Amino acid sequence: MLSLEHYRRDFPILHQKVNGFPLVYLDNAATSQKPQVVIDALVNYYQKINSNVHRGAHYLADQATIAFDETRKKVQKFINAQYPEEIIFTKGTTESINLVAFSFGEAFVSPQQEILITEMEHHANIVPWQMLCERKKAILKVVPVLEDGTLDIESFYRFLSPNTSLVAITHVSNVLGTINPIQEIIQVAHAAGAKVLVDGAQSVPHFQVNVQELDADFFVFSGHKIFGPTGVGILYGKKELLELMPPYQGGGAMIKEVTFERTTYNRLPHKFEAGTPNIADVIGLGVALDYVQNIGIENIALQEHALTEYATQQLQQIPSLKIIGNTPNKVSVISFVISGIHHYDLGMLLDANGIAIRTGHHCAQPLMRRFGVEGTARASFAFYNTKEEIHKLCEGVEKAIAVLT
Repeated sequence: MLSLEHYRRDFPILHQKVNGFPLVYLDNAATSQKPQVVIDALVNYYQKINSNVHRGAHYLADQATIAFDETRKKVQKFINAQYPEEIIFTKGTTESINLVAFSFGEAFVSPQQEILITEMEHHANIVPWQMLCERKKAILKVVPVLEDGTLDIESFYRFLSPNTSLVAITHVSNVLGTINPIQEIIQVAHAAGAKVLVDGAQSVPHFQVNVQELDADFFVFSGHKIFGPTGVGILYGKKELLELMPPYQGGGAMIKEVTFERTTYNRLPHKFEAGTPNIADVIGLGVALDYVQNIGIENIALQEHALTEYATQQLQQIPSLKIIGNTPNKVSVISFVISGIHHYDLGMLLDANGIAIRTGHHCAQPLMRRFGVEGTARASFAFYNTKEEIHKLCEGVEKAIAVLT
């Protein structure tokens, strides 16, 4: 187990009171908190090297460009991409998926071809594919989820066909915490001739990801869920695929030469990074990845697994509480409902005691319908959370039950 007091000191936001109580932050699946070194990196950029990148010939432009490009190499190493140009900076997981849906979809998806997704997807991995299917007259197929929160893998095998153009699947469910058998899914999809996009928003913060080992065609994630700033995300794509895809947006940086008659496009990764990028937050993401590497993603995984097991045991002792999705192969996310109590009411009462959880449909309305609920309460843990905070959560839930029933 990690030395929690040492690491908790790195996160200034954790040391405050909310409604007169010490903050208990258990909404890490929505966004993680930021260590001081990341905050300092943002301030340092704006105070000392604020300039545009890949454009100027002066000192500040050089320093900003060096720091910006260094993050690309850090991301490449962090997920073990083969080339730095396979790393495309976006504003988040959602934009990364939309980029692929537009660019790959325009180049490779034909009428009556199929896009295969699952019932546990975040809206960001549903809506872009619906839009693509409408544009291209393609067919969207959905793999169901079993009662324990695992994917119906037999249905996946059955749905997959030579007509499947792309499988778009979450690595880890943001509601259930379920870790999908991604390597097996990719192998089978490739054998059928399909490409695979993996939504790694909920996996990269919790365990090691190796995109070459997975053989993923596309892998996407957001910086703000791995202790980095908001507004920056990553699209990893195999170089040979990215080179065949048309640009997602037009503008500065993504061009090689512009005339009024025609435009030629820049090489990777710049072809997909039109305009001035989110320089400060990209640099902040690089610092966040350094921070994670210094702790060790394996140590983070062990800490969070212990917290999840303990929280599951404690919550299951509350008689009227039901956990949605109970597979043991999951990350540090627990969604639950309480008989007779609306999840919003529960969230408000917990907040009155300084306890922050997520309530609602978690941008996964189809999954809510599958389990017959309007929404859930969701507690999600990072390595900086403690058993004492889990006790406070359970006490807060029991107090809410006493008040509301």
